[in-house]
Order: sequence, then C-alpha cells, then structure tokens
Amino acid sequence: MQNLELKPAVDKYQPLVLTPLEDIRGFLFHHLGRFLLFLITFSSVLLMLLIFFFVIREAIPFLMKFNLTEFLTTKSWYPEASTPKFGALSLIVGSLYVTIAALVFAVPTGILAAIFLSDIVSLKIGDFIKPVIEILAAIPSVAYGFFAVLVLAPWMQNKLGFTTGTNALNASIILSIMALPTIISVAEDSISTIGRELREASYALGATRFETIFKVVIPAAHSGIIAAIVLGMMRAIGETMVVWMASGNANQIPSPWWDLSQSVRTMTATIAGDMGETPKDSLHYGALFAIGVVLLVMTFLLNIISEYFLASAKRKSGKS
Repeated sequence: MQNLELKPAVDKYQPLVLTPLEDIRGFLFHHLGRFLLFLITFSSVLLMLLIFFFVIREAIPFLMKFNLTEFLTTKSWYPEASTPKFGALSLIVGSLYVTIAALVFAVPTGILAAIFLSDIVSLKIGDFIKPVIEILAAIPSVAYGFFAVLVLAPWMQNKLGFTTGTNALNASIILSIMALPTIISVAEDSISTIGRELREASYALGATRFETIFKVVIPAAHSGIIAAIVLGMMRAIGETMVVWMASGNANQIPSPWWDLSQSVRTMTATIAGDMGETPKDSLHYGALFAIGVVLLVMTFLLNIISEYFLASAKRKSGKS
C-alpha cells in the first residue's frame, strides 16, 4: 500500500503554549470584539427607543388637548377647517384596506412561488430565480408609483371603466408586487428547512407530490409561512410613496366595502402629504405625530408576531 502523507489542517504553525504577550493580546482582542458588537447592538436598540420617544413626545400636546377615543373612532379629517376635526378612523381603515387587499393578491402567489423554488425546480434554476425575485425589493418605491400612475391607472380607466385609475385596487396591486420578495424569500427558507426526511417519509407512505407539499410540507412549515405573511404585511402597511401616488387620497371609508375602485387615504400618505406644510407645534402638527404613534404601535405589534413565528419555525427546524 502506498504511504499517504498527512498534511496539517493549516499551513501556519500554531504553538500550543502562548507567551504572556500573546495571551494578553488575545484576551484584549476577544473582549474588544465583544464590546464593539455590544455597542453596535445597543446603538440599534437605543436608536429605536429614541425614535419612539421623539414621536410620542411630539404627539403628547395633541393627545392632551384632543380626546383619544374621538381621534380613533371618528372619520372626519379636516385639519384646515375653521373648526378643525381630527378623526383618523378613515385613515386607519384606508391603510388596512389596501394592505389586506395587497395580501389577498400577494400571499397565494408568494407561497406558490416559494413552493415552486423549494420543491419543483432544480436547485440550479432556483438559485438563479430567487436573486431575480429579490431584485424587486431594490426597485425604488417612487418608480413603482410612477408605473401605477402612468401605466396602471389609465389602463383601469380605459379597460375596466373605473371613474378614476388612482384607487385602492391600483395601490393594492403595486403593494402586492412590493411585498412579494419578502414573502417568497422567508417562506422559501422556511419550507426548505423542513428537510428531505419528512418528504421521503411521505413518499414512502404512497403520497403524491401534491399531497406531500400541501398536506405535509406546508403544515410543517406553517410558522415560517405565517411569519412571511406578517413581514409582507409590514412591508405594505409602512409604504408611503406608492399609496400617496396611486390610492387617490380620498378621505373616506369605501362603501360598499368590497369596492376596490374607490379612492382611499392612508396614514403614511397623510403624514407625507401634510407634514411639509404644517406649522410646527400646531394642533395639526401634533395630530400627524399621533398618527405616527398609531402606525408605530401597529408595526411594532406585527414585528413581535413575526418574531414569534420565526422563532417557532427555527425551533421546529432544529428539532427536525
């Protein structure tokens, strides 16, 4: 038999016993690295707390003068009237309206695309398609807004007979496209972590590919899929430019509720549209920050929900 020459794992010689200087240097680098990582993490948390503090501080004067219940339950938003009215209900409903409608379009498409990438196509093709889908997240939102106003809005008026092309349906379609990269990426990662064992066990029991995907894989990956949906919802509800340009900015609650051809106004579009022309420390100024507080609370709760389901998906993948 031919003698095989054993080579060291690394070319550089590493002594088993360190000199005092090397020991001190390693100790300092170790703790310095930990301190820098802690500082970066702490700075991120501190920045988030400062944002919360700033928004709440600016909203407190308005909340002390105006009834919070009236602010959240009335839909009359007339800040420039002789008798100003600050009812944010229609704005909250408008934000939820276009977000939920966007999810109706994006969730089935996103989940099916995630299944296609993880279980249908080959790994080589999937590695090519997934970065292309994620490029959609890099397109500026104002570019989506111009597409909605210049292409989609005239098409809706000419082909569908809508009185206006800037409406809830227009904004919802564009928001669904913007939410797709998040939903597809997170859902595909969750489905892929299930592993081959569960799939092979299902095939061994006589299940078809369709039955394996929809009765075994998706239920097993439901936590990660729910997290993907929540993250996609956060992407849609926090969007500003698209809803500002494409939703029509009509301060109303659609009636009937299912009529997406009507224009709506969202919280983010209201803040973006009014903030530049509002005098500082005025009641209108405080009302805009109160809307920001509502939006922050909503996104914060959605973030907690998504983190819960992502952690649950990681625990399940670890057990499997």
